[in-house]
Amino acid sequence: MSESENAAPKLDFIRTIIATDVADGKNDSRVVTRFPPEPNGYLHIGHAKSICLNFGVASEYEQGVCHLRFDDTNPAKEETEYADAIMKDVQWLGFDWGKNLFYASDYFDQLYDYAVQLIKREKAYVCSLNAEDVRTYRGTLTEPGKDSPYRNRTVEENLQLFAAMKNGEFEDGSHVLRAKIDMGSANMNMRDPAIYRIKKVAHHRTGDTWCIYPMYDFTHCLSDAIERITHSLCTLEFADHRPLYDWVLDTLGTRDHPQQIEFARLNLTYTVMSKRKLMQLVHENMVEGWDDPRMLTVSGLRRRGYTPASIRDFCKTIGLARRESRIDMGVLEHSIRNDLNGIAPRRMAVLNPLKIVITNYPEDREDEIICKNHPKDESMGTRNVTFGREIWVDRDDFMEDPPKKFFRLGPGREVRLRFAYLVTCNEIIKNAAGEVVELRCTYDPESRGGSAPDGRKVKGTIQWVSVQHGCDCEVRLYDRLFNTENPEQDRDINFKENINPDSLQILSGCKIEPALADTIVTDRVQFERVGFFCVDSKISTPDHLVFNRTVTLRDNWAKISQKNQA
Repeated sequence: MSESENAAPKLDFIRTIIATDVADGKNDSRVVTRFPPEPNGYLHIGHAKSICLNFGVASEYEQGVCHLRFDDTNPAKEETEYADAIMKDVQWLGFDWGKNLFYASDYFDQLYDYAVQLIKREKAYVCSLNAEDVRTYRGTLTEPGKDSPYRNRTVEENLQLFAAMKNGEFEDGSHVLRAKIDMGSANMNMRDPAIYRIKKVAHHRTGDTWCIYPMYDFTHCLSDAIERITHSLCTLEFADHRPLYDWVLDTLGTRDHPQQIEFARLNLTYTVMSKRKLMQLVHENMVEGWDDPRMLTVSGLRRRGYTPASIRDFCKTIGLARRESRIDMGVLEHSIRNDLNGIAPRRMAVLNPLKIVITNYPEDREDEIICKNHPKDESMGTRNVTFGREIWVDRDDFMEDPPKKFFRLGPGREVRLRFAYLVTCNEIIKNAAGEVVELRCTYDPESRGGSAPDGRKVKGTIQWVSVQHGCDCEVRLYDRLFNTENPEQDRDINFKENINPDSLQILSGCKIEPALADTIVTDRVQFERVGFFCVDSKISTPDHLVFNRTVTLRDNWAKISQKNQA
């Protein structure tokens, strides 16, 4: 990690609590956190915030430890593919769990025994209401629930029924094991919540060993206690679940009782942060997959060219809060733009090529132009780019009738070719349809390097690629997936209706300098005057290079937003 990342962070409210606990000797001054994903999808940028928090806090203490634990209690939705992808993402972000890799499924025997203990203490019972009746008996936010007719079953009957559930003697949904707490509680989570259900589905790790599985709320707190977690850091939606978390541990009298602390989840503009909705986009083929570069999954950001350092910097920048808020997407884009600006070498590329013939340049001559690889970092060195009579420039750098403040090519106008010469447009060649297909220009032989010998000022500088030596490639211009700041704001409109139709533009026949043909998938580069790009790690081949745009050089959306507000 960078020096700035290693600097002592400002104590947010969570770090303040932990620092006080350590100073007071609580938990023997141990600090043990955990990142507990469910392996039912790919991680997104919100999970990255939690990863940075949990692993980051642990790393700030000499004996601090962070566990990676999969809360794999719902086999119908969980797959080994997701678990493998999660481990890859955590490592890519720069964190290491060492020997501390755990699965809730490792504790299924212990969790079953804990459930039996609750039954014996008359704190749990087998309920035979169907799902609809359970909802009816549960009450509403304004009306208390009422006791299940099965709430007063004897301990012996509950033990027999629970064992029969475990042995597969009942069908799915016919019985559940519920905690016996308070059906009149103002907190809906305390109204005799289900802690075990029948689910005759093979588990991706335990196979067909079990046909009953513990519920998340029951599993999570006990897994924390078994692993001797000291601080259970989770997002605000679990605040209402904390009384249940504490009730289970207090009722069972576990050796360790971790402290649950909630913080605001990450909400970003122009995106959705629900794993369920991201899965909809994937399964309905509205994106190319979990690693689609428009998706704010960690794998999507990686394929788009984001760096681990930029994501860690983003998480550090936004900090931790106790209240929900919405972070502007521009903050994330600023983090990657700032990181790449310092580390990405510069290269020349022409996305929308227009041919130039320099009529006074000898046909049999070529120049080796020395180009800086980075304008400020001399350690990146230089490279030679071949210049000849015929070159490509970007069509956007030419206007047949340019306005006053357009400082690029136009009839009779002079511009600077990056690192090369000054050229003047003298003639426009069009096809039968009236489209401009070629420009005829002349160059100033004394202006090598881009400086006029007589000191005249030339404001415009454009990139170029040799016709003879340039290479072809495909460029994918990725933009924000949604065209509104809050795609879910209007409940009458399905969030998918707010998908940005211009979130992906595929450009073929783009021209790049030869040095870019040697770019590998781990490289990130700046196309001069265009943006930051990387090779697509999934579909690019040596014979068909594909570059993904990571981010533009400027925040174009900020200007659009300001214009809309005006």
